[in-house]
Amino acid sequence: MEKAKLIPIESLGEPRFDSPLREKRQRFYNNEGIALYNRIKDIAAYDSVEDMEFLELAGARDQIYFDPQKTVIGIVTCGGLCPGLNDVIRAITFCALEEYGVKKVLGFQYGFEGLVPRYYCQPLELDTENTDEIHEKGGTILKSSRGFQEPSEIVDTLQHFKVNILCTIGGDGTLRGARDIHDEIRKRNLDIAVVGIPKTVDNDISILDRSFGYQTAVEAAWEVVNAAHGEARAYRHGVGLVKLMGRHSGWIATSTALSNSNVNFCLIPEVPFDLHGPNGFLAHLEQRLEHKDHAVVVVAEGAGQHLFDEEHAGRDKSGNLQFHDIGTFLRDRITKHFKAREFEINMKYFDPGYIIRSRPASAVDSEYCLRLGYNAMHAGMAGKTNLLVGMHHCRIVHFPIPMIGQRKTVDPDGWIWQSVLQATHQPPDMLNQPLSK
Repeated sequence: MEKAKLIPIESLGEPRFDSPLREKRQRFYNNEGIALYNRIKDIAAYDSVEDMEFLELAGARDQIYFDPQKTVIGIVTCGGLCPGLNDVIRAITFCALEEYGVKKVLGFQYGFEGLVPRYYCQPLELDTENTDEIHEKGGTILKSSRGFQEPSEIVDTLQHFKVNILCTIGGDGTLRGARDIHDEIRKRNLDIAVVGIPKTVDNDISILDRSFGYQTAVEAAWEVVNAAHGEARAYRHGVGLVKLMGRHSGWIATSTALSNSNVNFCLIPEVPFDLHGPNGFLAHLEQRLEHKDHAVVVVAEGAGQHLFDEEHAGRDKSGNLQFHDIGTFLRDRITKHFKAREFEINMKYFDPGYIIRSRPASAVDSEYCLRLGYNAMHAGMAGKTNLLVGMHHCRIVHFPIPMIGQRKTVDPDGWIWQSVLQATHQPPDMLNQPLSK
């Protein structure tokens, strides 16, 4: 009988201990439950069952690899802030101590810098007292940093503190770091598991339904758009311009436009636009103001980068491209355009990025963070490594870290963007010459 392919997850070895969760009548997932990897692909496109790939469902296992009483957990948060970081820290800590009864949970401060001796960052010992209320606060109690650190130095630190499971919370740069740490651990043949919890407020990790913090960001952006709409309607030819996060992917701007029908123009990195000319953005904005007397414009931070003279503004410590400020650029160009035409406008500019990133998670995101933290702990205690936990087609599953590929982007021909065009009534394209394909 044909069998489907289960995408393998690395393991440190065969489980050796009965899970303490047996006493709590826990539902166990012992690889019998799997989720189809590509549900978008039509079933008729498969030649046989063997062509189908499945992902391993996350969850507690009845046999675990580590002896809880001797196990030390390490947690690190890296990269930019995101709503829900403290929720994940709390979930890992509570699951490790209350469910498994591990020896110790250590929080390493200032990202991967906290795992390198020269930065002199002593880890914090976390418990259910000092993490009890942290989910009510934004930011991360472990602090953060960006940039590459030498994996060999990090593994030296893990050995020094006798860490058995390292939980890394971060975006694509952090996941690359986790992969390099795992490779160094494997080279030394050490019994240390590395488990990733993917964090990016931009929601651009390719194989996930959504990343934590994303829904909180959209809710916060919804409030800002309401304020921009109120300002725009209060003055003659009022323009409310809102810049939102989204370096390479316009998911926050897109979802905000769909959730708040006060948005009249949504500009994202995936859909280029001209500024001037008969079919350019400024011409359409002028038409909107002539007919409706106000306009709300939402722009993702990575949109319109082709409008600048230089390709980009450099790179940050993580090696990511630093983009030009499209928000202030549009603000100034809109103002200059209408001033030259002696067309009165009242511009109000909103840039809420850091306010959104540092706020506490919403209830929906907090629930997701708890599930991610608990399932990361279950995977680590079972000896699974070089993986991340995340939501795929509404199921929490295990992904091999090397599977993370190109960013998830908004498809300009997909139904989500078509819904945006219907909601905003903006033109399907704002280019004077169609792009060659």
